[in-house]
Amino acid sequence: MPIYFDNAATSHPKPPAVLEAVRRAMTDFNANPGRSVHPAALQAARAVLDGREKLAALLHAPDALRVVHCFNCTDALNLAIKGSLRAGDHVIASQLEHNSVLRPLAALAARGRISLTLVPPRPDGFVDPADVRAALTDRTALIVCTHASNVTGAIQPVAAIGQVAKAAGVRYLIDGAQALGAMPVDVGALDCDLYAFPGHKSLLGPQGTGGLWIRAGVALAPLREGGTGSSSDKLVQPEELPERYESGTVNLPGIAGLAAGCTYVSGRLSQIMAHERELSQALWEGLAAMEGVTLYSPRREAERAGIVCFNLGDLSSSEAADALSRRGIAVRGGLHCAPGAHRFLGTLRRGAVRLSVGHANTFGEAEAFLKVVSEIMRGGA
Repeated sequence: MPIYFDNAATSHPKPPAVLEAVRRAMTDFNANPGRSVHPAALQAARAVLDGREKLAALLHAPDALRVVHCFNCTDALNLAIKGSLRAGDHVIASQLEHNSVLRPLAALAARGRISLTLVPPRPDGFVDPADVRAALTDRTALIVCTHASNVTGAIQPVAAIGQVAKAAGVRYLIDGAQALGAMPVDVGALDCDLYAFPGHKSLLGPQGTGGLWIRAGVALAPLREGGTGSSSDKLVQPEELPERYESGTVNLPGIAGLAAGCTYVSGRLSQIMAHERELSQALWEGLAAMEGVTLYSPRREAERAGIVCFNLGDLSSSEAADALSRRGIAVRGGLHCAPGAHRFLGTLRRGAVRLSVGHANTFGEAEAFLKVVSEIMRGGA
């Protein structure tokens, strides 16, 4: 098995309890939640609610019914963005955003429905809340910011940006793809209105899971309508949450596995965060000591998620990632679906190599990785 340093894409390995929860959902109570009253269906419904409650606890959200299960973080972001905006609205987002934010916004702007301002980061890779404030107009309806860059790991000043949004009375969406499960998240303290997250990254759940927290008083137009198991006599989508945004059969095995992942993470969050930061710091310092290595992630471990972004000599990022893969190390090269971040870094043509640690990685693996990189730098790809 290779050394797996691609946890920012999908975490691996999953805890055994996650695998067992998925198995049980597909064998012990494999039924449609919220549609019937037989024992298996009721147990399935309880499993979905359990997942919702565990997510709410990690978010420090007071009402679990305002946590909506989605297909993934991209699905959640599309709901938050498209469900919030009307013709003529102005949106502010950071240049560091993932394409799951940039593409929906760019598509709306291209159709002339919204205007869009992308705020570049400061030279140190962090968005300045003052720049967000300066971009406000009387038409601004939404501010979007990533909690932590999926390219460099830089943890953005999302709470300070939340204060800007709150003072202006503007809806605020945070993309928590690289944050929830990797660091404490309190949606109240962040002053956000919407918080999107995946289930398959730091929450250690299966792929095809994720969700959106929606603050009380915030209404979104649903992306899809259909069967919800409630108000079936009406031809309009229910107003109640979470049914308003959960049409069709939910991913029961995925949600059950995600709930188990949440349980695992919530009992170890401080230890996981400390371990990932210490490990990524050792990797950052080891790479920084090598001639010819270019680092793009913040130097201080407290300023980044467990991501170290770099390039090796004159190799393209794909060449470097391939060289590492052939030596048994899994990383990701390329643009990481975040072209604005790479434009800022000056790596839009070359890309960069992203190393991302997880709960199960070890310092022994870090030492082995640094040894391999040293060999590549001495002998080429």
